[in-house]
Amino acid sequence: MEKLRPDQLREKANMLPLLPGVYIIRDKTDTIIYIGKAKRLRIRVSQYFREGVPHDAKVTQMINHAFAFDVIVCQSEFEALVLEASQIKAHTPKYNILLKDDKGYSYVKITHGPWPRISAALQKDDENADYIGPFTSAFAVREMVETAQNCFLLPRCNKEFPRDIGKGRPCLNAHIGKCMAVCSGKISCGNYNQAVKNAVHLIRYGKKDILKTLNERMLEASDRLEFETAAILRDQINAITKVTAGQKVVVDPEVEMDVVALAGTPSSVCAAVLRFREGRLTDKREFLFHDTADIAAVREEFLPRYYLDDEQIPKVIAVDELPPDSEVLQQALNEKRGSEVQLYVPQRGDKAHLVEMAHTNAVERLARESGRYAREEKLLDELAQVLGLSKPPRAIESYDISNWGDGSSVCGMVTFKDGKPYKAGYRKFKMKTVAGTDDYASLAETVSRRAAEYEKYSEMAANGEPSSNYFGQKPDLLLMDGGRGQVSAAKAALAGTALADVPLYGMVKDDHHRTRAIVDSEGREIAINMNRGTFTFVTAIQDETHRFANAYRKQQMKQKSYSSTLTEVPGVGPKTAKALMAQFKSVGAVKEAIPDQLENTPGVGRQMAQTIYEYFHPQG
Repeated sequence: MEKLRPDQLREKANMLPLLPGVYIIRDKTDTIIYIGKAKRLRIRVSQYFREGVPHDAKVTQMINHAFAFDVIVCQSEFEALVLEASQIKAHTPKYNILLKDDKGYSYVKITHGPWPRISAALQKDDENADYIGPFTSAFAVREMVETAQNCFLLPRCNKEFPRDIGKGRPCLNAHIGKCMAVCSGKISCGNYNQAVKNAVHLIRYGKKDILKTLNERMLEASDRLEFETAAILRDQINAITKVTAGQKVVVDPEVEMDVVALAGTPSSVCAAVLRFREGRLTDKREFLFHDTADIAAVREEFLPRYYLDDEQIPKVIAVDELPPDSEVLQQALNEKRGSEVQLYVPQRGDKAHLVEMAHTNAVERLARESGRYAREEKLLDELAQVLGLSKPPRAIESYDISNWGDGSSVCGMVTFKDGKPYKAGYRKFKMKTVAGTDDYASLAETVSRRAAEYEKYSEMAANGEPSSNYFGQKPDLLLMDGGRGQVSAAKAALAGTALADVPLYGMVKDDHHRTRAIVDSEGREIAINMNRGTFTFVTAIQDETHRFANAYRKQQMKQKSYSSTLTEVPGVGPKTAKALMAQFKSVGAVKEAIPDQLENTPGVGRQMAQTIYEYFHPQG
């Protein structure tokens, strides 16, 4: 597509009608990079290409990449608003705001063992634990866990039981009555497990029946003269009553209400949404938008994007300020909900205070983000100084080989961007050319494949076919889990590739499997324990890489285990074995299934179902 010059874009924009509609801006690859709506297309679109009009960083970047634009004229502002929302959802343009609040799914985690613990978790990565969830609200999960801990006086410290029982004094939580003080040695394992069981019941089902059950158990314990158990149950009853009484109704229980407020800095805007259901705060969500300081523009785009996508629309939406097209937005909200929605700015009273609370949350999030960014910038500067790099490494890749007994190997690649884990850059490698357990050869194969992928996507970009695949990005730093041998193998493998000039280091561990030092490509060790920030950061990278690689190895071992069992059945190959596992979830369930049940598996006919059944149920 031929690029239009700025004056041509400006001339084309000046020819647009003064009618409502949607405009679509594309880059040189004909990719849609921005979609917007306008009450008057000519006025709105021409502002982007008019000389001397100031723009923030995001808009400036978008304009610099604009090659052409199209418009869709609509009959009304309402039609334009609805069309804009549907088009943004369909195309997810790069420069439109993307409603990501960094939460993903959350779980309640209950560890196994004689002294289980309850906590909030962001992913199911522990085979020695049970999980409740997933939940879409991390806020709600934290609230549930904290409430359960408070109600049943569960420990939330880092002590391990029974190892730390009787060691040291109970902590402050025990002294103020917020913990049963397991560490004192006065709580039996049975009573503790019952408390955890009750806490899980509270999380799953609420407090409806738990108080009645606890009162009955307390009376039974008293009758049996088990006064210690009765006292524990009494304390739990009192705690539940106290905690739940503190959950005050703050708005009309009959009204579903969201409270929305925005705040900004010279470089970022944050939108905070407080969700009230049944009179109580049930969720809090915060959305960060970088490279912009235009709060009004973000508000205008945020509200329809948030509510007209898949979000449940409440009866009342209280905001800090109405967007310019509030009447049109109101109409769209009413239509999507199927009843009238109150969209307004509270002027006084409790609801006005709630808007202030939402604004405070937005301000606090921006402050935390600014502080975090500053800390991460300082950390990357320190790392660059310790390693002698010319600039802070914003994109860091770390590699670890994981082996298991049969000689198979896998490699996990973890990416950190701007000092934080970047999950979109995580990759898994299964060895293709290496036979047996050989960490050096496995690492060499992995980084060779990484370099080949980068070269492939670089060539595509040079030919006008850019890709969003992470492998198309060049890292600033490569870290290998290991010492001189691993670094030497990776260096030799990368020689002559497009990644040969990327700084390469190894992360050396001591005898206790703790990070000790960094080794450079020449085999020289660099001590990092004197630089606390660098030491902590490198240790976190190494631990995360090790966790990711091991998790992949365990996954492969599990798949291999069931596959090897099922593929022993005559006529059952890897594909059918996978289908059986998807259908029955375990090898044991496959063994117990009758032919009619087996036949329901995709790819398994009547004859094969009978063969599988007879294999696991031999006659005689």
